[in-house]
Amino acid sequence: MGQRALVGAVRRGDVREVRALLAGGVDPDAFDDAEGVPVLCLAVAAHDEPLVEALLEAGADPLRRLPDGTTPLLRAVAAGSWRLTDTLALGRVPLPAPDREELLAHARHWADTGAEAGLRRLTGLTGPVTRTRLEDPEIGWWWDAVSLGGLALHDAHAAVITDLEARYGRRKPFDALVERALAHPDRGHVVWSKVVFTLSRRLDEETWQWSRDLLNHPDRHHRLFGADVLLCLVLGDPMTGRDPFWDRADQLLPWAEQEEDPEVLAVVLHALTHAEGPEIEAVGLSYVTHPDPRVRSLVPGCLEVSRDGRSVARRASLAVVLTLVDDPDPDVREALCHWLRHYRGTEPEAGDALLALTHDVRQRIRVHAVSGLALRDDPRCVAAERRIGPVGEDLRGDEVLFDVWRYQERQRRAADAG
Repeated sequence: MGQRALVGAVRRGDVREVRALLAGGVDPDAFDDAEGVPVLCLAVAAHDEPLVEALLEAGADPLRRLPDGTTPLLRAVAAGSWRLTDTLALGRVPLPAPDREELLAHARHWADTGAEAGLRRLTGLTGPVTRTRLEDPEIGWWWDAVSLGGLALHDAHAAVITDLEARYGRRKPFDALVERALAHPDRGHVVWSKVVFTLSRRLDEETWQWSRDLLNHPDRHHRLFGADVLLCLVLGDPMTGRDPFWDRADQLLPWAEQEEDPEVLAVVLHALTHAEGPEIEAVGLSYVTHPDPRVRSLVPGCLEVSRDGRSVARRASLAVVLTLVDDPDPDVREALCHWLRHYRGTEPEAGDALLALTHDVRQRIRVHAVSGLALRDDPRCVAAERRIGPVGEDLRGDEVLFDVWRYQERQRRAADAG
């Protein structure tokens, strides 16, 4: 009875009931007689991550061999579900060598086949497919759910094999990875992002040189991909803390001066914000009126700022950057506000710019502008705080909301000490 209830709860996607049944002792490997598979496979087919996680936590076996020779893990690969593949593969640490080789071969097969061709093979149908865009709410990466005949696969099979090759030490040639990424020519697509991340973690001279060579390619997508990898190489590996290329950003200066594609230019400029020098500042300031807001938003980060603890910019350069206070694009104003909040120069015009931003139509800008005033010990932050208004869900709990209170506490302690 309990197993039948678990099958029903999994089919409905009722994770609360599933957890309750599992906590009551129902077998997490319960079998669905109608489909001839364990409930874990039902959850995988539905691409239901909470259900998969609940079943795994209760002991469901991701490597359980089914009559057709597959396992729940292999089915996740076939489904193109990069997140579920990762979750299921980590369910057995380390994965036994035979299963690891089988997993890699299966992932390569599906990466070569692709979601649409795979669907037609599985369903035997020839009609048009339906594509629905899905997005990871935390990371922002996207991919398509491709549907046909009641079956849905995700077009992320190339992301799956890229992840698995990196995890198991299979170094794919640079050109092959470029080709894999360019099959999904969008920086936000999970395949592009996974390939960029994989290459950037190599942190070797060969990858730097090959990526830099792509900046000379006539095709904008090749240049964009090269710029994306170079940016990540400059940023370093957040997993290990290694950043051997952090001081090479200035080598990208010639491409920042000549690149005409705004998306590529924005990525190159982003890398340049991690370098410093009058040449970089000059290039950044030359784009303060660029027609693309992605480019204009990076101009403040190109300013040369002294590193003597005072963080002072040249007054003329600061004046140019502060013209962005009136930029028509809110993302540009938000980028300026973020920069000003961290700027520690004492110029009164910097404080005046923050004060102006406390009137912005975007609440996030008002919040951070008020915070910037408070961090500068500018008494105008107290009155400006009232302009924030009721805080939305996206900002509730943000630590910067307490900066005015902290400013007032500093003033109270100073008065008490005096």
